[in-house]
Amino acid sequence: MQSIKAFVITILSITIISCGNSNTQKSSLSITTDAKNNVVSLGETLKLSIKNPKGVEISSVNYTLNGATVSETFKLDDALLGVQTVTAIVNTGDVSEEIKTNITILNNQSPKVYGYKIINEYPHDITSYTQGLEFYEGVLYESTGQYGESKLRKVDYKTGEVLQNKAIDNQYFGEGLTIMNDHIYQLTWQENMGFVYDVNTFEKTSSFTYGKSKEGWGICNDGTNIYKSDGTEQIWLLNPETLVEDSKLQVYTNKGKIVGINELEYVNGKIYANRYQKNGVAIINPKNGAIEGVIDFSPLHNLVTQHAGLDVLNGIAYNPETKTLFVTGKRWDKLFEVEVFEK
Repeated sequence: MQSIKAFVITILSITIISCGNSNTQKSSLSITTDAKNNVVSLGETLKLSIKNPKGVEISSVNYTLNGATVSETFKLDDALLGVQTVTAIVNTGDVSEEIKTNITILNNQSPKVYGYKIINEYPHDITSYTQGLEFYEGVLYESTGQYGESKLRKVDYKTGEVLQNKAIDNQYFGEGLTIMNDHIYQLTWQENMGFVYDVNTFEKTSSFTYGKSKEGWGICNDGTNIYKSDGTEQIWLLNPETLVEDSKLQVYTNKGKIVGINELEYVNGKIYANRYQKNGVAIINPKNGAIEGVIDFSPLHNLVTQHAGLDVLNGIAYNPETKTLFVTGKRWDKLFEVEVFEK
């Protein structure tokens, strides 16, 4: 039991965030809450009030949480996790004033711990610095990184044979990939650029810039929405038509935020994500950003050929035909097919 607790602490390395009032006010009015340090958990009730040290006569107050109307006292049932904005429109006579404060919303449950069973081991190119991995119509696709080495590949996962290969220009560091409606979406790291390819020909059909996020790390889709990580605790939702970053999730546990969110895979209604430099995977609720489970894959690192260029686990792909998960790592010579179960 101690080893399980140690792993949860190691993979998550949580950080509590305390958010005070962030107002730039015209008056002395401010929003206060009954939550210690403005930190509250899902399922709890939050009470809002206006601090009015000068005794200004207030005729009405209207509150919103991220733009949605809330009452003075409300329960946090379906809220997004992370740092969220409470706004109050305060009417004092003929004057209307807008004031804001931040609250931090945590999950109300600790992550469950999952184990795994190895079903099969397959060969994997030991030179591939794996960044993205995904099955599409029964075939495995892979994106790899490093300047001068980045590529897009179609692979026979059982033999390791490369069926199709496209080198990326040397100025780009390849990152994650996802495939939807016969289009491959591939990220680059710090070049603020993503590419779209035809899945059959690997012909580049368009490109897109990130906008609000600074980097590209992992990407996945649920058939409608596209999710993109940037190495922080944030997962961005991209408009499937314009690829603009419309909104975001913040990845949190019941203790605090989790940074370094990297390669993503959408699996049966959840986002599976590895954390950079950690040989584990977090299971994330895409509705609110809550980490609901963790999988410790660290033993797999010792089952591959040990060499100078060997790096961490990176590469998660779910095969809907076998209903199993496939994982590998940067410059690993094996691809593992596993079944995941709750401990």
